[in-house]
Formats: sequence, structure tokens, C-alpha cells
Amino acid sequence: MPDHDRSAPASTSLASHLTRGAIGFGLIGSALALISSVGPTALLLAPLGMVALRGCPMCWIAGLIQTITAGRLKRTCTDDSCTLHVSAVVSGRPCPTRQLR
Repeated sequence: MPDHDRSAPASTSLASHLTRGAIGFGLIGSALALISSVGPTALLLAPLGMVALRGCPMCWIAGLIQTITAGRLKRTCTDDSCTLHVSAVVSGRPCPTRQLR
């Protein structure tokens, strides 16, 4: 059964997301840095970096935000509006429920 609280760019853990980011940005940076010594064939590393990032760098950043906030914010929608609520338990400690708009 898929996890409906987590969207496609989000990862299951912060460590795995940061690892994917380091690999992806490293490959893209290497592709740009190696153009002068290897030539245009170095640009073949860029698509591999995009695969590691699961899309563009902005998609990776959106996934990072979703990974960090997963389980902390809950969205409740009615017919006319949606509201964000802070989860009742964050990292094992009860916290007061606040409403965000």
C-alpha cells in the first residue's frame, strides 16, 4: 500500500535524501568542471546527476522540504478550504496543536 502522506520527491529518510543530493550535485559539478579537460563527453555525467536528484535541483529541494516536514504537518481539507495542523506528537514528545494558515 503506498504512503499517501509522502509525495514522489520525498525520501524515506533525511540521510538517504542528503546522500542522493551529494551524489547528484557532485556528478553535475564534475560534468561542468571536466568540460575543459575531457571535452563535451564530460556532459554525459549531468544526466546521471539528474537521475540521482530525481529530476531538477529544484525538485530535490522540494523533496528535502517534504522529507523534513513528513509527519510533522498534517493537512485537513474541507469543501472550501485546506488547513495545516502541527502534528500532536513530534519526535516522541507531545506538543500543543497549533493551526497554521
